[in-house]
Amino acid sequence: MTKTMNAVEITQPGGPEVLQMTQRPVPQPRVGEVVIKVAYAGVNRPDALQRAGAYAPPVGASDLPGLEASGEIAAIGAGVSEWAVGDAVCALLPGGGYAEYVATSAAHCLPVPAGMDLKEAACLPETFFTVWSNVFQRGGLKAGERFLVHGGSSGIGTTAIQLANVFGARVFTTAGSDEKCAVCTDLGAERAINYRNDDFVEVLRGEGGANLILDMVGGDYLPRNVKALADDGRLVQIAFLQGPKVTLNFAQMMMRRLTITGSTLRPQSVQAKADIAAALRRDVWPLLDAGRVAPVMDSSYALADAAAAHAHMESSTHIGKIVLEV
Repeated sequence: MTKTMNAVEITQPGGPEVLQMTQRPVPQPRVGEVVIKVAYAGVNRPDALQRAGAYAPPVGASDLPGLEASGEIAAIGAGVSEWAVGDAVCALLPGGGYAEYVATSAAHCLPVPAGMDLKEAACLPETFFTVWSNVFQRGGLKAGERFLVHGGSSGIGTTAIQLANVFGARVFTTAGSDEKCAVCTDLGAERAINYRNDDFVEVLRGEGGANLILDMVGGDYLPRNVKALADDGRLVQIAFLQGPKVTLNFAQMMMRRLTITGSTLRPQSVQAKADIAAALRRDVWPLLDAGRVAPVMDSSYALADAAAAHAHMESSTHIGKIVLEV
């Protein structure tokens, strides 16, 4: 490895234009870590939040954006035995993915699935860690249950639809156009609701209510989600694109025995994320190897064009994942 690398930094809080190329020292692996020579880095909503100054990296993490990447292992820290230099991996990162090299815990790396290239593999970690931990571990989704995921054409949505479908749930989703709805049904959704034309609350109540809802919208969706739940239903919140504050009648939660919960991935402990990685390798990676589940790709940008990638993501016209080619 060289001593310095190209990277994209956040020069100040603001819009996509604050993302600028820079030179940084190549990171060195600490105990239990590996350094990855990055081929592709995933672009995600938390990156935009960090860029805007609303999502600070955890203590000790890189200040560079980028929470997932794929590439080859370039260096190994003390105590790492499960990986070797040259192994092709994709990995969940604490930050720093928008760069030629990045350090992360060895336990947060996963092998590139059979038949998948590095561009596709870069789309896996952030969304699959998030969906698995929130829908299946925290949300407890079971076969036969009615599952509603908002934003079905997003990276999270396309992943949640596929995994819920393959594990036997009845999948409902919302999206903002007929084109996006068609993609969702092709991925396994029983019903894709164009929220510009139809009310998801009425649709789900007509089906008996959702047993589980995964939401990243927030705002006025919160009370509507509560109405859309079946008795004993669960709402899992993973983001608040329309804000976290709303008036909510919690008496409904008591009377109908509802569970309202949520989580964010990045602040969790190294061990907690390692446990999610182990569960994914056991229960989900065989599905990826067999081609039963696959990432949905939208577009690829050069690392130097990270600002354009962010602008595209924030336009909400994309379907699936956006990556940076490093």
